[in-house]
Amino acid sequence: MYEERPSRLDGAVVWTRTMDPRGGPVHPVLPDGCMDLLWADGRLLVAGPDTHAYSPTGSPVTRYAGIRFAPGAAPGMLGVPAHELRDRRVDLADLWGGAETRRIAERIAEAADPVTGLEAVALRRAADAGAPDPLMGEVVRRLEAGGTVAGAADAVGLGARQLHRRSLDAFGYGPKTLARVLRLQRALALVLAGVPYAEAALAAGCADQAHLAREMRDLGGITLSAYEASANNETPQPSGSRTTA
Repeated sequence: MYEERPSRLDGAVVWTRTMDPRGGPVHPVLPDGCMDLLWADGRLLVAGPDTHAYSPTGSPVTRYAGIRFAPGAAPGMLGVPAHELRDRRVDLADLWGGAETRRIAERIAEAADPVTGLEAVALRRAADAGAPDPLMGEVVRRLEAGGTVAGAADAVGLGARQLHRRSLDAFGYGPKTLARVLRLQRALALVLAGVPYAEAALAAGCADQAHLAREMRDLGGITLSAYEASANNETPQPSGSRTTA
């Protein structure tokens, strides 16, 4: 079972997921531009930004809690550029040290539930780190709305090289990759809402259905029909809920 709600931290979502201990199909996590702070059966992890579908591996985990940060919002709080975590799942201790991570784990254990404890940690760290880069926030808003990378660069007053460099730190990859990821997410949201593939492709900003199908294979590693079937056969959850082991 998967559940989520808006976080008290602006732009973030907190979520929980309980797995069947008897096992079941493993569904890939598609790129969404986000990063997550995870509690997995007591283990604290960070899921970096993905450039391709991620399939959970390793020892089975039965209970997850997570806080999913909007694109560009996590690096300041975590204290590490996003590109250093690209396509990676790392122990929180590798970023914040063993002693600090143990203290956090103890506070989470004392909280009403793991997701409440994680949210409290994120709120404290975010307050100390200050607001994310506002220019990168504007880039995200424009790309989410279907704008071009060139248009976003002009809007924030950055040259192509400056935008790319700051995007690596904020998102883990360049603005063109972020635009592709966000476009795919727009299309998939429409597909899951019942919009035909061809209409979803055009509405999301793809040239045609074939273009969307290629993007799905390149970024997601599966076909549109396979993704739709997988999503319909599982407890509803967004592609960004980064279960891992």
